[in-house]
Amino acid sequence: MTRLPEKPATGMIKPLLPRGLADRSSQEIAATRRMIDIIGRIYELYGFCAVETPMIEYTETLGKFLPDTDRPNAGVFSFRDDDQQWLSLRYDLTAPLARHYAAQATSLPKPYRSWRAGYVFRNEKPGAGRFRQFMQCDADTVGASSVAADAEICMMAADTLEALGVPRGDYIVKINHRKVLDDVLDAAGLAGDAPRRLIALRAIDKFDRLGAKGVRELLGAGRRDESGDFTKGVELDAAGCDILMAFLQGHLPEGLVSTGLDELAAIRDLLLAGGYGPDRVRIDMSVVRGLEYYTGPVFEAELTFEVASQGGQTTRFGAVGGGGRYDGLVGRFQSESVPATGFSIGVSRLYAALKALGSPLVEAKSAPKPVLVLVMDKDHLAHYQSLVAALRRAQVPAELYLGSSGMNAQLKYADRRGAPCAIIQGSNERASGQVVIKDLVLGTTLGGATKDRADYLELKQLAQFAVAESEMVGAVRNVLARQAATAKT
Repeated sequence: MTRLPEKPATGMIKPLLPRGLADRSSQEIAATRRMIDIIGRIYELYGFCAVETPMIEYTETLGKFLPDTDRPNAGVFSFRDDDQQWLSLRYDLTAPLARHYAAQATSLPKPYRSWRAGYVFRNEKPGAGRFRQFMQCDADTVGASSVAADAEICMMAADTLEALGVPRGDYIVKINHRKVLDDVLDAAGLAGDAPRRLIALRAIDKFDRLGAKGVRELLGAGRRDESGDFTKGVELDAAGCDILMAFLQGHLPEGLVSTGLDELAAIRDLLLAGGYGPDRVRIDMSVVRGLEYYTGPVFEAELTFEVASQGGQTTRFGAVGGGGRYDGLVGRFQSESVPATGFSIGVSRLYAALKALGSPLVEAKSAPKPVLVLVMDKDHLAHYQSLVAALRRAQVPAELYLGSSGMNAQLKYADRRGAPCAIIQGSNERASGQVVIKDLVLGTTLGGATKDRADYLELKQLAQFAVAESEMVGAVRNVLARQAATAKT
C-alpha cells in the first residue's frame, strides 16, 4: 500500500518533493523555451515537422524496453484506468511516435519526418544528475531504410549543438552499429541468449558512468553500489568479459565479419561528403545504446569539456543526447516492418551543460517583468484597473497590485517582483488627470550614479516624473527603451 507523507505534530503536511523531481524557476523555464526554439529551428531546417503525442499511453503500446521484472510498471510509472487497462507515463518520445505513425500511416507522407519536445518519466532510482522527470527533444525519420537518413541525423545533431552555443571542439557526435554489437556479443559467448544479451547491453551502456571496473562487475557476477543495492550480472566467463571490455576500448575480436562495418563505412563517406569530419562526427566502437529496440546505427552526442564534480575533481560533462535506428518498433503495430531512425536531445541535461559553459542562452533572465500599478485608493480600484488595461492593450506587461498594504510596502513588492517601473496615482494626480511614473531600475542606482549636482537632479527627474494619463503608455515605453539601451552598454 502506498504511504502518504506523515503529518508532523502540528497537523500540517511538510512541503516535500518526491525524490528525483525538481521545481523549475521562471529563469530556467525561459531558458528552456529559448533552447527548444533553437532546436526546433534546426530540426525544421532539415525538413522535420512538429507533432505532439500525449504523456500517457497504454502500457503495451510503450512496450517493455526498460528493465523487465514481474510488475508491468518496472521502469515506468503505471496505473489502471476505470476499465482495468494498464496505462503508463511515457518513458521516451520514440515509442509514442511509433504508435502515432502506425495509427495515421495512410494519411502521412512517406518517409515521415517529425520532431517532438516534452517531458518523459522514468521509474528508476534517482541520483546525481538522474531525474525521474526530464525533458527531451526528438527528431525521427520513419519509412527510410537508407543509411543516408542515419548520416543526416548525425549532421543535424552537430548543427544543433553548435546553434545552441556549444563551440566546435567541445562536443563530438559518435556512431556505432547495433549489428556490430550483436556480432561481438556472439563472439563473447552470448549467441542465442536474448535475456543475457539485453543485460550485457545495459551493462556496457553504463561505461561512461561506472568505468571499466563497474562494467566488468556487471558483466561478471554482479555489482553492489554505494548504497548497498546489488545488481545481478551477466555471469560471463573471463574470456567473454575480456572480449566485451576490449570492444569498449575500440578493439574488435580478431577476424570479426559484420555487415554493420560496411554500413558504418557508408555513413562515414556521406558525412565527409557533407563536410562533417571526425572533429564533429566520428565512428566510435565504445558507443552502446542500451534500449532493446535499436537495430542498426546508434548515435551519441557527447560534450567533451571538463566540469568540476562534487568532490572537486574534474570530469567530462558526457552525453547530452543519443539515438539510433529502430526498424522493428513500428512493426509491433502492423504486419510489415517499417524502417525508422531518430535522435533525442536531453534538454534538461543540456541546460545544465550550457550553464556550466556560461552560455548567454541560459543566463539568469526570464520573460519581461510587469509594470506595477499601485492602488492608492481602494474606492477607485476600477480606475486603476483601466490603467493596467491600457498598458496591456499596448502589449506592455502590467500588473495591478492586489494586496492590502500601503505605498511603501507596494514599492517593496515591486522591487521583489523585478518590476521595471511603477505607476502611482493619488487623489491629487487623479484630480489633475495625471500619473506619476517611477523608474525603479534608475532609482536603485541613483545614489551612486554621479557626484555632480546638476547631473544628479537630471537623473532624479528621469527616475520619477508626472505625465498626463493619455501620455502614460508612451512614457512607460520610453522608460523601458532607456533601460534596455542602458543594459546593453
